[in-house]
Amino acid sequence: MKYKAFHKLSYGLYIIATELAGKKYGYIGNTAFQVTSSPSQIAISSHKKNHTTDKIIGSGSFSMAVLKKEVNTSLIGEFGFMSGTDIDKFRNVETITSKTGAPIVTDSAVAWFDCKVVKTVDLGTHMLIVGEVLDSDILSDEEPLTYAYYREKYKMLSPKNSPTYIERDILGKEEEPKPETTAEKESNSEKGSGSDNMNTFTCTICGFRYDPEEGDPTMGIPPGTPFEDLPDDYKCPICNASKEYFRED
Repeated sequence: MKYKAFHKLSYGLYIIATELAGKKYGYIGNTAFQVTSSPSQIAISSHKKNHTTDKIIGSGSFSMAVLKKEVNTSLIGEFGFMSGTDIDKFRNVETITSKTGAPIVTDSAVAWFDCKVVKTVDLGTHMLIVGEVLDSDILSDEEPLTYAYYREKYKMLSPKNSPTYIERDILGKEEEPKPETTAEKESNSEKGSGSDNMNTFTCTICGFRYDPEEGDPTMGIPPGTPFEDLPDDYKCPICNASKEYFRED
């Protein structure tokens, strides 16, 4: 089976949110689709281990914000790669409410839907949750963000609880080696290797910039530490992304 065939399926990226007992919950979802037109219904697939899943079922409602193409990456970092048990994901975002009372994130959104849960289906690792759309609105005429664009621009994998998650090792086996161009060879030669490279690296999830000259005092990394010399378990101090999510500037 060719796992990269799944990358040819089309997805968007959304912030799914709800509120239960006065507390807001939310996560980044990429599996959401309209399933009927009359009444208008949208289905989402949510991992059982996702902190928000039980809250959506308990509250009986959820909102879905359609993210714009040039999204604020900090939203992806916090809603997609961090847990609501550790931080308040809603502390820095604008929200509104409509008919169900579920919080609707308007930051970096082009449209939103407010849904009442009408059915749930146990799919094993995930719950399929069907919601009837009670209200919706358009916030911007900008292009919506697609998962294909996101994956290509940021070279990202899906979060582990995503329905579209495929292990990196499996995908790696399907990679076809590309010959190194003369320009790339010259560039790599100029950069040198290992600790000689003092270039900056940026986290593609939240935009945090690691500068070797400054190090990272919050993580106990002294000034003058090249990115290559960081511990293998180094995490982005903003969104907790691992080293593999950093790209050289």
